[in-house]
Amino acid sequence: MSGCLMAGAIAIGLGPGSSFSLEWTHSVEKVTWHEDWRVTANGLTPIRAAVQGYGAGMEPGPDAKLIDGWMVWFPTARPVRELALASSGATGGGWLLCGVDCVTLGMTPSDPVILRPCPDQFAQPN
Repeated sequence: MSGCLMAGAIAIGLGPGSSFSLEWTHSVEKVTWHEDWRVTANGLTPIRAAVQGYGAGMEPGPDAKLIDGWMVWFPTARPVRELALASSGATGGGWLLCGVDCVTLGMTPSDPVILRPCPDQFAQPN
């Protein structure tokens, strides 16, 4: 199954499994953070997270393992209806969101970018 994710007013196509990734650089520590997500009928579900270093606000999950220079773990958080991505403009790179293709969001200071499943993505046919 493939799906769709709304990033503000932009629709982003997702590949098989309705999965997408987010990657960004921490504004203070300048450390890369990567997360894999899946869009489900219950919302946006975190699947895997990885951070390429340590620092303020960059603590890996409690069961993280060092793999190829990344602290990797599998979050147990419940699905959320939406994600709010801060757009401070302070990271120098914004948020890299990849589904079928990649797009960079939040490069300049502005309101947060809201991610949510496309409308009616999981509607049941009559």
